Amino acid sequence: MVLLTACQGPGVSDPSGMPEAGPAQVSRVEPLSWWTGMKTELQLMVQGPEISSYQVSIAGKGLRVKDVHKADSPHFVFVDVEVSPSARPGTYYLLFEREGQTFKYPYLIREREKGSAARESFTVADMIYLIMPDRFASAFSDNDEAWQGGEYFDGSARPWTVPPTPDRVDRQDAVARHGGDIQGMMNHLDYIADLGATAIWCTPLLLDNQPRESYHGYACADYYHIDPRFGDNEHYKAFVARAHEKGLKVIMDVVTNHCGTAHWWMEEPPFKDWYHVSEPYMQMNALFSVYMDPHASLRDRERQESGWFVPSMPDMNLDNPFVLKYFQQWAIWWIEYAGLDGLRVDTYPYNEPEPMSAWCKAVTDEYPGMNIVGECWDMNIPQLAYWQKDNPNKNGFNSNLPSIMDFPLQQAMLRALNEDQVFWDEGMTRIYSVLAQDFAYQDLSHMVTFFANHDHARTGDVLRRDPARMKLALTLLATLRGIPQLYYGDEMMFLERKDCQPHDGAKRIDFPGGWEGDACNLFTAEGRASAPEMYAAAAELHDYTRSLFRWRKGCKAVQEGKTLHFLSRRNVGPHNITDNSYAFFRYTDTEAVFVYINNSAEPRVLDWNHYREFVSGPVSGTEIISGEPVTLRDGFSVAPRSAIVVEFKR
Repeated sequence: MVLLTACQGPGVSDPSGMPEAGPAQVSRVEPLSWWTGMKTELQLMVQGPEISSYQVSIAGKGLRVKDVHKADSPHFVFVDVEVSPSARPGTYYLLFEREGQTFKYPYLIREREKGSAARESFTVADMIYLIMPDRFASAFSDNDEAWQGGEYFDGSARPWTVPPTPDRVDRQDAVARHGGDIQGMMNHLDYIADLGATAIWCTPLLLDNQPRESYHGYACADYYHIDPRFGDNEHYKAFVARAHEKGLKVIMDVVTNHCGTAHWWMEEPPFKDWYHVSEPYMQMNALFSVYMDPHASLRDRERQESGWFVPSMPDMNLDNPFVLKYFQQWAIWWIEYAGLDGLRVDTYPYNEPEPMSAWCKAVTDEYPGMNIVGECWDMNIPQLAYWQKDNPNKNGFNSNLPSIMDFPLQQAMLRALNEDQVFWDEGMTRIYSVLAQDFAYQDLSHMVTFFANHDHARTGDVLRRDPARMKLALTLLATLRGIPQLYYGDEMMFLERKDCQPHDGAKRIDFPGGWEGDACNLFTAEGRASAPEMYAAAAELHDYTRSLFRWRKGCKAVQEGKTLHFLSRRNVGPHNITDNSYAFFRYTDTEAVFVYINNSAEPRVLDWNHYREFVSGPVSGTEIISGEPVTLRDGFSVAPRSAIVVEFKR
């Protein structure tokens, strides 16, 4: 590492003889490091006892202090640093001087990787596999206990100080830690890639130090450090690199709306309005409509923006420019440091809209090809469309958020597949009707489709533990427009735990085989073949999923094609009702895929005349699950509760 010692700034001409700062002078500096060649301007948050009373400068050619901002707390200072194009990578020094007292703090400027700004992100060509790391796999049993400091599992010393982690491991407790870790995920990357996934979204891996229910990671206690029970920063970086070797992109789950009450800055925030404070406590109202509602009261909007998600998750104030800058740099730091391929933003509409628009723009200005998907949990399609980038909103608001999660389609799929006796607007008509409103969205290629994630009931339970219905859900996910996301274990119809109280933790079950000593190992073909009764369909469903998504990787008609869909009706007495089937073509100029979903308890016989506007006469192609050639014509029968997916040339 090159040591740069020339000095810029007043007061000190030679820092070589200055003492380095200890924790009694500087507690932390964030971001932890930076890079040459970045568009984003660097602002350092420095914490230390009475640190705002010191003059600050930087030793090293190519870097200079542009401005220094004091906070409400005297123990914080914000330093604007210019990193010139001529700056060389190496260790620079922040210099602090007050009344003859001086000390220095090393700060690393790294060399940016070539082509970093032009990195590719996740697209319609991908299938995203969602993992909850604590419940996926454990490689190290000795990091399953609360980490109290000192050495880590490989015997190396921690290069930083993190607080003790009080939440203990107990796999019998649905809301306790279960001990999954980064190495456990690394050990099963081949399984994920073989399934046909091309991207991984992990729920948060950053330190969550809540005394209870810290396993999910959504109450962050340190935005710049991986939770030591999962691994460390370098381990996460190695995980991303290994995933890339396997052809898998990595999407980081980020939370800008709230932190946890155990975050270190809760003891004394830099500014009094660093997070929203209300006396008495104010709960958010989950009223997303206040942003586009012309009749909404300011009081309702204030509660939506400033209310806390839950009492354990303080609501961040992104209207404070230093908070916003902190989170912009933080996202960019992790992308650059770990080599990330995308971001997923938790609870997106709970954030202040205008600052989050600026947050998205900062990230995509630095990485023009970066895809960011926001969790906008709204079943109202016009309100959901409001949050997508460049949507023509009447109030002129542009979120700059490229992708949104398709909650209306998710709800429609599960309700449709769970209905047997159906009338006008029920059964498969629900899916038809949701897709009929695609005109409301600005960019269908940036819709993330799914039938479950970590906040939902297990799909197997919703679909009454019926493997046939599960196959229909998987078929729809693989063939409908958008970017599909599959929740870990749904490829084998995982079910909620029944040995404990119903709770989110009961739905977030351990992956059998992810822990040493597990009686069943569903990561292997042998384990799936000999699985106990509750996983009797695991092998069949796994192979069905694998066939679908490995095929999808090479099918442009499904990835990029248009959609033409058909709904069937039949007369039953005086009523004209849906026959609970749904047919659609996905197509380009040269290739097409015909998908027929029979969600009824009876066979359905095709009347090919029904589809003549797309193609007349019999169609010969390949049924992608069986791999067998088929000819679609009048009289072709589709078995009850089953699907066909036929690929053919136009």
